[in-house]
Amino acid sequence: MSHRRPPLMRALQLNTGVMVVEIAAGIGASSFSLIMDGIHNLSDEVALLLLVLAYSLRTGLSGRLLRFANLFNSVGLLFICVFLVWRVVERLSSPVEVLGVIPIAAGLIGAAGNWGVAKVLRGPSKDDIAIRLAYVHNLGDTLVSLIPVAAGVLIFATGNSVFDSLFALLIAFVVIVTTSQAVIGFHKELLWPGNVSCSHSGTEQGI
Repeated sequence: MSHRRPPLMRALQLNTGVMVVEIAAGIGASSFSLIMDGIHNLSDEVALLLLVLAYSLRTGLSGRLLRFANLFNSVGLLFICVFLVWRVVERLSSPVEVLGVIPIAAGLIGAAGNWGVAKVLRGPSKDDIAIRLAYVHNLGDTLVSLIPVAAGVLIFATGNSVFDSLFALLIAFVVIVTTSQAVIGFHKELLWPGNVSCSHSGTEQGI
């Protein structure tokens, strides 16, 4: 199934661009909403990289190995989100000025990038459940990336940087809920690995 590797590579490159832009802009503008969304894209980065490897290596990657990797990736994302939530709560008590125009610009770039990833994955997602999950996930990420945009608009309009922290907490809530659901799902798949499969090299493998 080597024909699936090129779109996965393009999706990985787009996601890398989104992640770098959001994290760099978030640090530069002291915007936790951008940093939170960038960290969220880090999780997507690992998932896409695993799919690229699965369709690049001669022997592929076993479904069980992919599930374990994604499970630990999800657990790591949860720990990072908890740490960032703690930092956001600290900031609520000691506000820091946030440049509202930067979350607007970087958030729009992030939304466009996530939509681009979904568009690239739409074709191969029709025949591969693992790619379909990545496609649907990135469609949802397009909306999540608009949350820093909303924070930036409110900061720009009111001059109050507290909106960045509040919207960062909203992103954290979305990430923690969806990632917790994924962890529960991976746990079930690891116990009953025959429930989910994808095609690779002409054979059916669990993923």
